[in-house]
Amino acid sequence: MRHVSTHLTLDFNPSKSSFLQITVKRSKSRDKIISLKWYVKRILFLSLYFVSFRLHIPSKTLASCEMFNKNYTFDDNNTLLTAFNGVISKTVKFWVYLIVLIPSIICSLFFICYILFNRTARNAIHNHVIAIVLFIGLIYQLTIYPWMLYYYHYEGLWHRSSIFCTIWAFIDWGLYFTQTILFAWATIERHILIFHYQWVSTRRKRFFVHYLPFIILLTYCLVFYVVVTFFPSCKNFFNDFYMICIGFCFTQTYALYMWDLIVHQTLPNLTIAVFSVALLARILHQKHHMHQPIQWRKNRKMTVQLLPISILYIIFAFPLTLMHLMYRLGLPGDVGGNFYEYLLFFNYLMLLFLPFACVISLPKFRNKIKHFWPLRRPRRMVAPAN
Repeated sequence: MRHVSTHLTLDFNPSKSSFLQITVKRSKSRDKIISLKWYVKRILFLSLYFVSFRLHIPSKTLASCEMFNKNYTFDDNNTLLTAFNGVISKTVKFWVYLIVLIPSIICSLFFICYILFNRTARNAIHNHVIAIVLFIGLIYQLTIYPWMLYYYHYEGLWHRSSIFCTIWAFIDWGLYFTQTILFAWATIERHILIFHYQWVSTRRKRFFVHYLPFIILLTYCLVFYVVVTFFPSCKNFFNDFYMICIGFCFTQTYALYMWDLIVHQTLPNLTIAVFSVALLARILHQKHHMHQPIQWRKNRKMTVQLLPISILYIIFAFPLTLMHLMYRLGLPGDVGGNFYEYLLFFNYLMLLFLPFACVISLPKFRNKIKHFWPLRRPRRMVAPAN
């Protein structure tokens, strides 16, 4: 058998759409033709090698995709800072997400049905934004999480089309931040509903104060992410090896990327934290100066509904956003790589915990659960025989 010489080169040309181009050059041989399958196995092996050892690979193409949609971190010098997937195994992620996903979907359906079929709850304007946020979360639960479970189960060996990757990125990126922005507005609106209810006392006022801001925010978010995802002015990057197999090219534009990072990510989470804490402080202050038990109970219910959801965002979403911002402002890539993966892991759990926070805030929740699933059998009274 004659020797077939091979030469492997790594091409980091930013003009090419592939993130890591491995070129194989070989001399012609009359005895044996190396099959394409052999090349694919070698390419897959090298890719796994790079991910496992978390190499620092300079590339403008890599740097243009911020976190490769939550999988990588880059600095301003176009250097790949963190590539993970080894701290928490795919098996652990699979079972944790699966165990929480099923009851989470049940709670989402329960809350949405309660809002739709209960007239009092449907007419309460403080439930509207929460219901839309939970509905977006239900879309997430029925699409992103089953896809993630499939990816983890087959160890990432999953061929996907570019349109499928684009839809995945739109839901995982666009709808996620749309949900965050809407809930940030809900924390602001809750101050209006509790302390300035006269602003929504008439139908006209409710339209301008309640419905119009919600419609504007929802429309703006959907239009922005539909354009940058499906109709970008540049070419998005696809790599079928990674879980989120597309990188947004709009991150190459510094101004547009910073707009998304600050306006769509940082400010909404900061708004949730500040206005939730301020609401709790105002409610506790009002409790000591109010002598109207009925009004106090009403305010307490609206506060109890908001705070559990706010706590989830503050604990699981806000730290991840701060990490994004710090990496962009120059935090070294070798700092907090493992911590970042844990933040990402719990951030996905936050969307599964969200329905539980919504359901437990429902009035008379325990009575409704007993109505659907009676936990105790009725006791039989035994009377003495006469």
